[in-house]
Amino acid sequence: MISSIMILNARGEIMISRQYRDDVSRVAADSFRIQVIAAKEASSQPPIKRIENCSFLYTRHLNMYFVALTKANVNPALVFEYLYQKIRVLKAYLGEDFDENSMRNNMTLIYELMDETMDFGYPQNCAVDVLRLYINLGDVKPQDEPEPAQLTKQITGAIDWRREGIRHKKNEVYIDVLESVNLLISSAGNVLRSEVTGRVQMNTKLTGMPECKFGLNDKLVIEKSSEGRKNSGVEIDDCTFHRCVRLGKFDADRTITFIPPDGEFELMRYRVNDNVNMPFRLIPAVQEEGQTKCSINLKVIANFSEKLFATHVVIRVPVPKNTSKSKIKNSFGRAKYEPEQNAIVWRIKKFPGKAECMLSADMELVRTVRPKSWERPPISVEFQVPMFTASGVHVRFLRVYDKAGYHTNRWVRYITKGGGYQIKI
Repeated sequence: MISSIMILNARGEIMISRQYRDDVSRVAADSFRIQVIAAKEASSQPPIKRIENCSFLYTRHLNMYFVALTKANVNPALVFEYLYQKIRVLKAYLGEDFDENSMRNNMTLIYELMDETMDFGYPQNCAVDVLRLYINLGDVKPQDEPEPAQLTKQITGAIDWRREGIRHKKNEVYIDVLESVNLLISSAGNVLRSEVTGRVQMNTKLTGMPECKFGLNDKLVIEKSSEGRKNSGVEIDDCTFHRCVRLGKFDADRTITFIPPDGEFELMRYRVNDNVNMPFRLIPAVQEEGQTKCSINLKVIANFSEKLFATHVVIRVPVPKNTSKSKIKNSFGRAKYEPEQNAIVWRIKKFPGKAECMLSADMELVRTVRPKSWERPPISVEFQVPMFTASGVHVRFLRVYDKAGYHTNRWVRYITKGGGYQIKI
């Protein structure tokens, strides 16, 4: 696995170095400094460099390079995940914007963290809450001093993302289903590409060590629970989970069972490709009159319920680069020709559901020496629709089981945003 971890500054000087194996020396840092840092390749080249039969896997934080050295055939995803987790741990101890000076002022702490998070080149415990139980910095103290047996269990046990003895006055769970729509529609109205990427973000404030069961309207779940009845489930193409989720139970009965971390965390990510609910339908019409005039008419229809509304809607309608003047009429919102973007930018603060709006624009073009056809870039749309999901994913249930049997308040929120929402003209 990893032979050595080095942290270098922008000049290529080694600030911190920790050897886990004896097959790589500190001299290797000179080769990295000359061929990567001095050559200024770090920003333009892949983050893996092979130098003198040694692999350098590196990432950057501000003006510092976090480098892992190895001569073995390692899993690069695992190495980069460790480097990212290492930066996250240092942010928790030293602050979000820790720099070279704060690193030099906390050498002892950093070496302790390097010894605890890796053993003989193999990544170990990188959970900040558990590390703080036995590695303290100044006035950073654990809320409840753990017993030695409990500490050993948390360090070596399976549940290192949550400590025992957590107490809350109110037991609450906040669930955010956040989706991003990527869509490309041809000028004829045919869907060329559609994809929804989503994530389930949770904020748990629960007492003790509760076990949670979480369910979505996944098609496979509906099929198992309602055989013989028509199902309206969503077919999720792929999904990834937080490490607290018991994958064995998910494979067996498609229920997401887990003991949640305390506070905010990302429970899962998913992707849906079929049956995407388009929040907006756009009908463009473009007419070019020779080389001096061009007119664009655009109709926008909100497909979501009239009880909902979209916010921060920004529609960018491209125009020819040689546009000199524009005359714009729109039903509501503010539309303005912005030459630096070569587009008419239409901003609508609040777009009601099932509403329709129109925009018409007449452009005067400057005659060019060499006539060149307009390539017509696609119209792009940015938006945010609360309490709406483009994939149709909804939370079916969240059950919390604890020995105390306390009551839990549950709050669910849905937000859909436009990622790459484009319509060709």
